[in-house]
Amino acid sequence: RCAVCGMFVAPYTNWVALLETDNGERFYFDGPKDLFKYFDNLKTHLPDASPEAVKLFVTEYYTVSLTPATDVLFVTGSDVMGPMGAEMVPIAGRSAAETFRQDHGGTKILRFDGRQLVDVTEKQ
Repeated sequence: RCAVCGMFVAPYTNWVALLETDNGERFYFDGPKDLFKYFDNLKTHLPDASPEAVKLFVTEYYTVSLTPATDVLFVTGSDVMGPMGAEMVPIAGRSAAETFRQDHGGTKILRFDGRQLVDVTEKQ
């Protein structure tokens, strides 16, 4: 079940996201949006964990493979919906993210730097 909303994640393999602690504990999510909601409130959910002590993984849109969140870009505001509606779509590579954004009406491109999401829409 999603650690934020309680939704079953297994039926939505194209959207599964994962937070893994340094001691091997795993928390699953129905998409990147809930993963980052949880991560942004890490001290509430896991008081003994620091951002450096967890790893975030998302399912890359085109390959449908679990990928470190730092290795993809996230397109927001597109017409592609996740299991809970509007979702941040993880795309590997700048060119693919730009093409996806043009094809699906995305508004922003974000990058996760290990601590926070950073808007990289205008940067080349």
